[in-house]
This record gives sequence, structure tokens and C-alpha cells, in this order.
Amino acid sequence: MDVSPSENIIGGKSFTAVAVNCASKAGEWIKSKIGSITQLDTKYSMQDLVTEVDKGAERMIRNLIATHFPNHSFLGEEGVEPGPEASAKALEEMGDAEYLWIVDPVDGTTNYVHGFPFYSVSIALAYRGQVIVGVVYDPSRDELFVAERGKGAYVHGRKMSVSSEKTLSQSLIATGFPADPIVALPANLKNMQALAPKVRNLRVAGSAALHLAYVAAGRLSGFWEHNLSAWDIAAGALLVEEAGGRMSDMENGPYRLAVRNVAATNGWIHEELIQELQAAVNT
Repeated sequence: MDVSPSENIIGGKSFTAVAVNCASKAGEWIKSKIGSITQLDTKYSMQDLVTEVDKGAERMIRNLIATHFPNHSFLGEEGVEPGPEASAKALEEMGDAEYLWIVDPVDGTTNYVHGFPFYSVSIALAYRGQVIVGVVYDPSRDELFVAERGKGAYVHGRKMSVSSEKTLSQSLIATGFPADPIVALPANLKNMQALAPKVRNLRVAGSAALHLAYVAAGRLSGFWEHNLSAWDIAAGALLVEEAGGRMSDMENGPYRLAVRNVAATNGWIHEELIQELQAAVNT
């Protein structure tokens, strides 16, 4: 359902303004901690990292949201046990929430740890299971990507539109290396091997939320990845949709919060990308 402007405010407090404030403050704090990490741990796999900065940023965002909307539910990456089963279960347990904030405090922790400037804060708000606000903030570039359902998507206050490439051969596509080394990583590698000769080029930069924001901004033609969680995708999905793009699962079914294998495009190349992804996995 579409959400009217009046429904996007409770008690005079704008959901979007709170999301932007949380992302900005957390992002500034995260950036200030670069180079001073004292605790680095692995979670689900050796590629799945967490630091005290991830945990601190999530606490900050949770507390700020609770100040404005104490009755809203909250789903953050660092409050959930590692692994795909745990993240899927945590989302399912929140299924009855009227308002659910979905947060990844540092999407791209490995980049952050290594000083590679491609990481982000991702904050989404879902109303009865549908995302109505999405904010992705890139502290390194001070770029704030914002979308409200039915109102478009913006970066630096300017309206975004997806790219105009009509075929895969013209397209710059992004993906990631999933943390699951048993199922998701081999599947994604098969997709990469199949697609690499058929696209203009591939990019793997390490933040799904930022990749989705780049699709919305027209900087990428598309993105896919296996085994992502709601906090990786929710905000970016709304950015893509509101910028005129298309989101789906890898079988071309509709995007919803529980989708873990995701494809996002400018719309023009969506069918072709889905066909290639399915063909690669089935070979």
C-alpha cells in the first residue's frame, strides 16, 4: 500500500528526518573512529567481520530512534546471531510489527577495517512489512541517499534516476562475495563467471547497500547477490524502486523483506539479467 504524507509522521516527527539524523550522526562517529579499532572479531565466517564500531553505531541508532518512537520495533544486524538461518528467523519473529526499523550500522565492515572507503550506514523503516523510508549514508563521500515511498529518491537533495542502458552488453553490473562459503559464494562465483563476458564490466566493491544506492543513482546498471539479509537490502531496495528501477528475487518474483537472493536493475535489463543468472546456476 502507498503511504500518504500524513501517515509518514507521528506526533509531528517525520520518519525520514529521524532516519536521516540517525544515519548522519552514526556515520560521522564511524568515520571518526577510522584507524582506532581495538576489537576485531569474526562472526559467521572469516570474511564476516564485526568491530566495536559496528556495535557502538547500532546502539547509537537504536537509542536515537527509541527517543522519538519508543513503541517501534527494531531489527539491527549486531543484535542478531550470525548466519543466514538466524537472520531469517529474526525477521520472521518481527513479522507482526506495525513499524519496524531495519538497520545495518556499518555495511561494508571489511572495507572499513582495511581503510577502503566504500562502506555505509543503512536505515529502513517498514510499515506492516513494506518499506516506506530508506536512507543510505556514505560517510567517506558525505553522500546521503534518501527515499520515501511515493515521493522519489534523492542524493544531495537532487532527484535520482536509474541509468538508461538497454542491454547487458552496455551495462556496468555489481555483485559481492557472500560470507557463506558453502552455498552462496559458489553460486555467486558461477554467476560472475557467466556474466563477465556478457556485460561491459563487473564491480565488487563490498557494500550491498551502497551498490543498490548506485543503481538508483544511475552509476550502476544493475546488482545481484546471494544470501543477503534484510538489513543489507531494505533501504537500498526502496531507493532503486523510487528512482525508477526494478527489484526482484533471482527467480524474478517480487521483492519483499524476506528475499535473500536479490537482483536490482534499471528495469531495462532486468529480464536479461535474470535469465543469465538462472542459466548460470542451472548449468
